[in-house]
Amino acid sequence: MSSNNAAAPYYFVPGPSRWPMLGGMSLLLTMVGASAWVNDLSWGMYANLLGILCTLAVLWFWFGDAIGESEKGLYSKRIDHSFRWSMGWFIFSEVMFFGAFFGALYYARTITMPWLGDLDHKLIWPDFAGQWGDTGPAGVVETFKTMGPFPIPTINTALLLTSGLTLTISHHALRAGHRGATAFWLAATVLLGAVFMGFQAYEYIHAYHELNLKLTSGIYGSTFFMLTGFHGFHVTMGAIMLSVVLGRVLKGHFTPDNHFAFEGAAWYWHFVDVVWLGLYVVVYWM
Repeated sequence: MSSNNAAAPYYFVPGPSRWPMLGGMSLLLTMVGASAWVNDLSWGMYANLLGILCTLAVLWFWFGDAIGESEKGLYSKRIDHSFRWSMGWFIFSEVMFFGAFFGALYYARTITMPWLGDLDHKLIWPDFAGQWGDTGPAGVVETFKTMGPFPIPTINTALLLTSGLTLTISHHALRAGHRGATAFWLAATVLLGAVFMGFQAYEYIHAYHELNLKLTSGIYGSTFFMLTGFHGFHVTMGAIMLSVVLGRVLKGHFTPDNHFAFEGAAWYWHFVDVVWLGLYVVVYWM
């Protein structure tokens, strides 16, 4: 994290912790609540929100323990290497996570839709054109309008690209030992992420009330909201991570040579930027 103490244990092993179990229970409650919410059960929203709050609380205390261990000088170079490998594999798992959704979008759009609209199915669904954004062959989906790239998605693209630049400037300032500049550009990154989420919330309101585009709007609606929604969730988590790092920068926890917490959050944020570029092209333009 922030210090690599030469006198630290060869490999620090923390004592028994309750946080993994509590984290698993909180995530289970979050997903059960989300499943109930999308199925219109009255308690679903409250269970989902409670699960999210519990998960955030677990993360706060769990990472607080890790920060405390780091500041006590218990972490050696081997721990630093472990953190780097762990973060790398975590981001790889996130690549696979989004890859599954991109794969579902590709399959539905490139294979399923043309197949259902071919000549063999004209006798069953004569009015189905097989074009992306259609209401479906059975006609059970309400009419909706698709989401274009202008103006909000394009503005959000500019915001995220700019946030990647400000984060890189902040990192260079940290490596140069300029704590004030590090904090300023890091705060700018968090602010850009918050503005991004504000625009996405406005986009969802616009989609629901003006385009009649919902999660229930066939395969188009489900893939659109799953991809953009999960990306928005990752932006939110990334902004929280960077906010915690900002607090640690202000407290002087990092040195120019030892600041993996900053680097790990930055890796995650740049990953989120790259995923958005893919979303912007595939979801909004194609």
